[in-house]
Amino acid sequence: QVQLVESGGGSVQAGGSLRLSCAASADSASFRCMGWYRQAPGKEREGVADILGTSDPSRYYGAFVRGRFTISRDTATNTLYLQMSNLKPEDTAMYYCAARRRGCGLDPDKVDYWGQGTQVTVSS
Repeated sequence: QVQLVESGGGSVQAGGSLRLSCAASADSASFRCMGWYRQAPGKEREGVADILGTSDPSRYYGAFVRGRFTISRDTATNTLYLQMSNLKPEDTAMYYCAARRRGCGLDPDKVDYWGQGTQVTVSS
């Protein structure tokens, strides 16, 4: 059974930074892509960033990221990261780690596995 466990969320002021981590219980190399999604209260879940395996550096980012976030993946330790900087109050949401067996992108309907989420709160 695949388990994805997020950590690193917290509360920061606008302009601050956070680094999210996601530890995968299974061999993450078996996933075509891994990524981060977020969901704010009353809003739909949206894709933040997605990344292929390390043999291909292709990454996908939501339009709202605008160079502020960087996704990375360490298949040796089955860990996914999201470095977030210049955080804004509108980034406040529950952030979820996700994995796909096939394909890549930012469509939450295509995700095969979800973590439980880690809360990020940005105050102004």
